[in-house]
Amino acid sequence: MAPQRFHEQFKQIQRSMPDVPLAMGPDDSAEFIYEKGYVLVRDGEDARVVEDTVRAHFTAEPDLVQDHVRRASPQTNRSGITRIQVGDPGEGDRAGDRPVAHALRALRESEGRAGRRLVSRNHLVSIAVNSCPGDEPAPVAPADGLNPAPAEGTYDAESAIGVLVVDTGLMRDFRSSPLLAHTDGDAQIKECDDDGVLQQYVGHGTFIAGLVAAVAPNTGITVRNSLNDAGAILESEFGEKLFEAVDAGGWPDILSLSAGTSNGRTDGLLGIEAFMRELRDQRTLLVAAAGNNGSATPFWPAAYADLPDYQDVVLSVGALRGDGEFGACFSNHGPWVKVYAPGERLTGVLTGFDAPMPYIYQHSTYDTCRYGFGYACTCVSPRHTGVLSEQGGSTKPDQVMFEGLAHWSGTSFATPLVAGLIASHMSAQQESDPRVARYKMLAANSGYAEVRGAHVAALRPGTWRPVPVLPPAPRS
Repeated sequence: MAPQRFHEQFKQIQRSMPDVPLAMGPDDSAEFIYEKGYVLVRDGEDARVVEDTVRAHFTAEPDLVQDHVRRASPQTNRSGITRIQVGDPGEGDRAGDRPVAHALRALRESEGRAGRRLVSRNHLVSIAVNSCPGDEPAPVAPADGLNPAPAEGTYDAESAIGVLVVDTGLMRDFRSSPLLAHTDGDAQIKECDDDGVLQQYVGHGTFIAGLVAAVAPNTGITVRNSLNDAGAILESEFGEKLFEAVDAGGWPDILSLSAGTSNGRTDGLLGIEAFMRELRDQRTLLVAAAGNNGSATPFWPAAYADLPDYQDVVLSVGALRGDGEFGACFSNHGPWVKVYAPGERLTGVLTGFDAPMPYIYQHSTYDTCRYGFGYACTCVSPRHTGVLSEQGGSTKPDQVMFEGLAHWSGTSFATPLVAGLIASHMSAQQESDPRVARYKMLAANSGYAEVRGAHVAALRPGTWRPVPVLPPAPRS
């Protein structure tokens, strides 16, 4: 097998989480990233059963060591889960983790008897699925304007629709953009590295807030920096961060989330079970990105939209390519994706306008994947062969200046367009329930697109301009 070639984003996440060894999984592929040496379980009796079963299994296996099996986090917390260490996270490489794999196998019979899941890997929830974004941001001259352009309308503090964006935070000079006049929240924790270069995924939360504001002027937008480690967070911490985000300002009308993970299952993420149950009892609508794997595998939390108990609670969003007629090559797809919106080469606010920021621009894998390797190569290591992985990442990237605006592509950005359209519908129709507004808007929508041969519901903002889809010039 050829050596695995990991995207620079994997390295960035590992640098951001130096004390958290990560692996690609499951054992025979690279569908997701997870923490080595640990598993997740529910608090209480489940945790006791898992700990005892894993210890007994490891004791009976001569090649396994049970000395590491222990509780590694508080037994009770609001998210309802705890970590159990099952092995030495420093052993092995990024290709997998034998202790974790054996721990999962040890619980198969117990799970069969219980009729439900008892244990899970501790997945990495990330903006960059499999650490490989559908695209990298590219600078745009301010004169080129936004796409979608700002919709007509006024802001009214009394009737504004509340939109919470859980993401990377806001650039320090975001207020220099008039579009973000009614946006607030957390600052990006660290914008630049020691050389003054804008770090990966900095500006992501600002970009998303700008898209919501462009589509829906009568919104009060709050951006949290929960995903400050290169756009990623461990599943064990994700539920707590979601609770913190809603505790800080109350449950919003709409929660826009552009991160997630696959996990090889069809029943959700153990780490956010408690949050999802509480969300179900609120009136908030979760609008979640379907992910950029080019895969039909369920991606969480977006795929909750297909579970009976959450169909009213979650709306999953896939991305259309630049012409708006077909699914973007990177977009996840399948019946669990309920609506599609433009997500390719959108133009939005990346930084503020007061102080242009230098950025090391990594050439995108996007055109290469669309035209050269088909859908699967976008995010599947070790078969990934896009420009970012070639020559071990030794190709020197360009340094450019962002002066406010950028092009960016991904389901990350289709998601806030849909969130904004629902908010706009609520304002126009004086509808107070975002879940009702979602159904009414989709029922009235006559837009469709084609995704992998299937006709799907598509929402296209009135101020969005399609862009030509042209093959790239041959490489020299």
